[in-house]
Amino acid sequence: MLMFVSPLLGLTVAAGTAEASPLPARAADDGRQLFTFRDPRIDESSGLAVSPTHDGIVYTHNDSGDSARFFAVGMDGRTRATFRLAGVNARDWEAMAASVDPATGKGVLWFADIGDNLDGAWPDVSVYKVDEPDTMRSATLQATRYRFRYEGGARNAEGMMIHPKTGRLYIVSKEFSGSIYAAPKELRTDRINLLRRVGPAPIMATDAAYAPDGSSFVIRTYFSASLYRAPGDLIAHLTMPPLKQAESIAYTRDGKALLTGSEGVHSPVYLVPLPARATSVSASASATPVEAVDAPAGTARSGDTGTVTASGKQPGKEEGGGIPFSMVALWLGTAVGAIGIITVIAYRTAR
Repeated sequence: MLMFVSPLLGLTVAAGTAEASPLPARAADDGRQLFTFRDPRIDESSGLAVSPTHDGIVYTHNDSGDSARFFAVGMDGRTRATFRLAGVNARDWEAMAASVDPATGKGVLWFADIGDNLDGAWPDVSVYKVDEPDTMRSATLQATRYRFRYEGGARNAEGMMIHPKTGRLYIVSKEFSGSIYAAPKELRTDRINLLRRVGPAPIMATDAAYAPDGSSFVIRTYFSASLYRAPGDLIAHLTMPPLKQAESIAYTRDGKALLTGSEGVHSPVYLVPLPARATSVSASASATPVEAVDAPAGTARSGDTGTVTASGKQPGKEEGGGIPFSMVALWLGTAVGAIGIITVIAYRTAR
């Protein structure tokens, strides 16, 4: 096994060596439990982000039903501080991300109030931007609110990611035929920002995150994760540890592994090393779909590694994020089984 030391965690991690093989490839190591959240207030951890400036700190927040607050947690699973956002209403927080302000070098945290289980209940959704706290001392923080609506109508979503080089914000919808949406280059607070579709996403995506160098990004689902160079440009399918309800994913600061978590009181967080060739993807070879979102609708959009059409497809790339047939079959089988159970119950009740 290849051993590496994570600067973020201060731990030595065993990473499986990946042999060259055609896509889709799988990680040789599906991870190990790093810690569990010990704070009973963290009962529906839905977003996860690694602190870009504080060693050994991760941030998390709860799903809908909680107030506008988030928690700073150490590698032992203990809460170091609790932070609240002043004047913010937490409707359905589903994701968070961390970035670094290139002008100041300070950390920035993003919170996505983008859940919409009724697929159109809200006329717009919101993302809140907060300066990362300087110290791990509980406090109330000021936030900047950005409002968004989707091109083509409302969507339910649980994934958000921030490109570390450009600062561009992306939302990943949670649907059977999911999509990646890009925000404008410059976000406005005085009007609603339009989210434009730039590519497909795996079925029922629950979270997403960019690699620290911007060379790739990962999208999490309930069953697995998929690694991409750009929308539709799949690098590998990654096995994930079995979780009760997989809701979150984030890169470690060195970009060599992923953290993934679940909902529930005392829920676990796993460390999943990435395959060697997944971490060797060059940032110069990556495609940032920035140019794509500014092309007129109905025209081809050029990226660094291929052409993205207005429908989000790339020639020679996998639509739907390279969803395995077995996964689709599992979802269909579950749906058919549920319908059958409901039919039996209804029949017996009618008698």
